Amino acid sequence: MLTFMAAVDQNASSSLSAASLVSVCALVFTVASFWWLNARQGRLQSWEPHSFAALVTHSLARLRLPLVLHNTGAKPIVVQDLRLSFPDESASYLPLLWTSSPSRLEPGPDEGQKLPAGFVVGGREAQQLFIEFEAPFSGFLPEARDYKVEIEVRVGHRKGWRRLLTFILRANNIIYPDRYAVCNNAPLEPTKEDERKAEAALLELLEEHGKSASAQGETKQRGSSNDEGDAGRAP
Repeated sequence: MLTFMAAVDQNASSSLSAASLVSVCALVFTVASFWWLNARQGRLQSWEPHSFAALVTHSLARLRLPLVLHNTGAKPIVVQDLRLSFPDESASYLPLLWTSSPSRLEPGPDEGQKLPAGFVVGGREAQQLFIEFEAPFSGFLPEARDYKVEIEVRVGHRKGWRRLLTFILRANNIIYPDRYAVCNNAPLEPTKEDERKAEAALLELLEEHGKSASAQGETKQRGSSNDEGDAGRAP
């Protein structure tokens, strides 16, 4: 009789333990599901643009990119700032800063322009934006080749700059760098005529930059000579 009662107690204890385990697992699953669906902090994703607009002179570099930003998490992400740099180039290449958010990719007099302002990407949402980056005397005088470009972002829930996207900018598609126009960034082989036009235009840009630097040097030299002449005269 005692043996039978002990077996019954053991079975009851085993059933209770199994029921408790199931309850705990159900609770953990419920809490984890709620966190994943409603409270998980995600990250921003973006992808290589298939086109861009460019204006490059010896004194100004301006790039306009169509960017898609996707928030992988449930919580909204506040985007505070963006910038563009050339990580594989020399230190003389300054970052291009976010200067405006135009309404379209193709530049024109009737486009809507907005100054940089923070915006929110909702949980599991995606936004398409046109972001214009610019810097005076940035050092970027494009050759007919590929450039590695990095876009960094500052977000509200983290400190400092964080890498958003790295892609290849195909500068050989910039046929007329001094005209603000849309260029193709798809990995397509340009025609011989396109290559000839791009090389001629970029060579002209480099020559203008050289003339400008030479003119500035001559001006400084004249100023120095005049100062020396004035210093040698009697009062």
